[in-house]
Amino acid sequence: MVERYYIVGADIGTTATKIALIDFKGKIVTIANVEHNLITPSALEVEADIETLWHSFKRGVKAVLSESKVEPESVKAIGLSVQGETLLALGKDGRPLRKAIIWLDNRAQEEAKILKEKFGNEECYKITGQVKFVPTWPASKILWLRRHEPNVFNQVFKFLLVEDYFLWKMTGLFISEGSLLCSTCYWNIVTKNWWNEMLDFLGITQDHLPEIREPGENIGNIAPKIAEEFGLTSETTVSTGALDNACGAIGVGNVKPGIFSVSIGASLAICATLEKLAFDPKGRIPIHYHGIPDVYMAHTFTTGGMALRWFRDTFCEMEKHVARLKRKDVYKLIDRKVSQIIPGSEGLIMLPHLQGAMAPESNPKAKGVFFGVTLRHKKQHFARSIMEAIACNVRRNIDALQEWGIKVHEIKVLGGGAKSRVWNQIIADVTKKPVITTRNAENAACLGAAILAGTAAKIFKNLQSAVENSVFIKERFEPKQENFKIYDEAYAKYKELYENLIPLFEAS
Repeated sequence: MVERYYIVGADIGTTATKIALIDFKGKIVTIANVEHNLITPSALEVEADIETLWHSFKRGVKAVLSESKVEPESVKAIGLSVQGETLLALGKDGRPLRKAIIWLDNRAQEEAKILKEKFGNEECYKITGQVKFVPTWPASKILWLRRHEPNVFNQVFKFLLVEDYFLWKMTGLFISEGSLLCSTCYWNIVTKNWWNEMLDFLGITQDHLPEIREPGENIGNIAPKIAEEFGLTSETTVSTGALDNACGAIGVGNVKPGIFSVSIGASLAICATLEKLAFDPKGRIPIHYHGIPDVYMAHTFTTGGMALRWFRDTFCEMEKHVARLKRKDVYKLIDRKVSQIIPGSEGLIMLPHLQGAMAPESNPKAKGVFFGVTLRHKKQHFARSIMEAIACNVRRNIDALQEWGIKVHEIKVLGGGAKSRVWNQIIADVTKKPVITTRNAENAACLGAAILAGTAAKIFKNLQSAVENSVFIKERFEPKQENFKIYDEAYAKYKELYENLIPLFEAS
């Protein structure tokens, strides 16, 4: 007889898939991580093979089941935390017609302009919650396919997001939910239904899209064939999940108004839970549907931890080699070097926009920049300047939120970046706000997905009680006043540098 219940919480990210097996008390029993590569045919194009992501997911589930040795019938639910804005085009046979277009992809710049000319950014914000039309949104990508790959466009049976595809693979149902759909720019955040005028303009119908459900909703049992492949039973239930950043917010307890969380993974994601649906009067901060029905959040993202991963992969072969030999995390070696550099990186300023900038800049043409390089700067200066640049980006968004009237008292950090004590302290010093990490901060998205799935499967009484029993503070980083002046000056230069480079970004 099974006495303990378990949940699989999966975080399907941009560059890695993380699978956690979590018990009914919210404790992570075991975890598996599988990295996967992106395909970059050009500077603007970022793609992935969706089947690679699916097989990473399957391998991860099998790995945690094998390592934990739990009974298959004790695994009651599967929940998904998933990257947003990545577009899939499926044919009638269910096969992808082309590679998935990743959220980082910027090829649809002309199409974003066309949508802006047709509908206007104000209409975009009022209907979708997104501040302007950019190449990131699936609406722009669909229009690009129609204009540049008509042979693919004309064969499309379903346009899906990554979560939709995984739900279909597991249940045979085409289903999506609001936290993923709100940034497609063809879903109406006010009515929680399709934006029909946009569908008409794109040349698609509701039949090309999945059925709309709420996040964290039980949609049925896993298909017997897939259950067998995973090593599960067909009694395991599958629920809709949520956007990775919404799941991460849930996983650190950001489920009520007044709480602010920052996820540092491949993207830098900022979430502030709102009391009700509301819009920034200045139209700078995107509004998203939360992973909780009828709850909303001010939310923006840009390249974050991906900038540090780019630095690792491009310049840190020696550190990677040492980490392999000593069986250590390469980022811990980078952290150690960064901690030896004084705040402000001796005048080195970085703009972290390696794949365009989101709010509050909202500039897909922005680029990454290192400014103020001198002969005294070493590799570790560049690593620290990246961390400080991300912290400046967090401060930019906090400033915009506070101008709107949303108070930020403390910051909860999650994702891979939460493991870095030096980075957490930098964020605290730059923003002048306490930074808090929780027990499972680096796996918060998996925990959030499990909380949603466990609530849907009635393992937990409700979401609030699940959060209270699963989320615990680990460490608190107080801002150091002696660093305020240095970082105020660096932050001012950061903003000035971006403003002065706008004409060059536009011309590139």
